[in-house]
Amino acid sequence: MERTKYEAFVQDRSYLRYVLGLLNRWVSNMRYERRRRQARKNGAIVGQSVVMTANLEGAINGNFEIGDHTSLHNVHFSSYLHKVKIGEHVIIGDGVKIVRGSHNIDSPDFENYVPNDMLVIDDYVWLCPDSVILPSVKKIGYGAVVGANAVVVKDVEPMSVVSGNPAKEIKKRSVVHKNLVVESLLGGDYHAYKQAWGKREK
Repeated sequence: MERTKYEAFVQDRSYLRYVLGLLNRWVSNMRYERRRRQARKNGAIVGQSVVMTANLEGAINGNFEIGDHTSLHNVHFSSYLHKVKIGEHVIIGDGVKIVRGSHNIDSPDFENYVPNDMLVIDDYVWLCPDSVILPSVKKIGYGAVVGANAVVVKDVEPMSVVSGNPAKEIKKRSVVHKNLVVESLLGGDYHAYKQAWGKREK
C-alpha cells in the first residue's frame, strides 16, 4: 500500500530523529490536551486531536462543537454567546475573524441581534488567514476553501473556492485534504506521529 507523504516523513527518519520529534510533540500534546480539557470543562464538545491556540483556551464554551482532527490557529470570534459547529479535519487559519452578533441598523435602539441561530463549518473546510465570516452566513459547505482576506457574506457551497470582498466562487475544489494530518500544522500530531512510526516496514 502506498504511503502518504506524512507517513514517509515520519518513517524515513532515523530512530534518534524520531525520538527527538516524539519528545517535542509530547510537550505540545500536553499543552493542547490542557486546552481541550478546559474547553470541555466550559461545556464545549471537543473531538480528538483538536488543536487550538492559547487565546481560545478559556473562551470556548458550551455553544461550541468541534470535530476530530481540527486546527484552530489564532482565530477571533466576535462573541462566544452564539452557537458554532465546526466539523472534522477543518483548518481555520491565523487571523480569521468569525463575526456572530450584529446590530439592527434599522432600529432607533440599535439593539443586538443574531441573524442565524448557528454557524456550521462542515468537514474539510479551510478558512485561509485573515478571512472574515459575517453573521449573515449559516453554513460553509463540505470541503470549501475561503481565500485569504475574503469577506464571506452568504453561505458557501460544498467544494467551492471563494475569494474577494464580497467573496464569490472562483472555482471548484477537485479533492479534499484527506491525507493531511491537520493537527500537525500546529505541532499537535503526537498520536499520529507514533501511529505512523508503528506502521513502518521492519
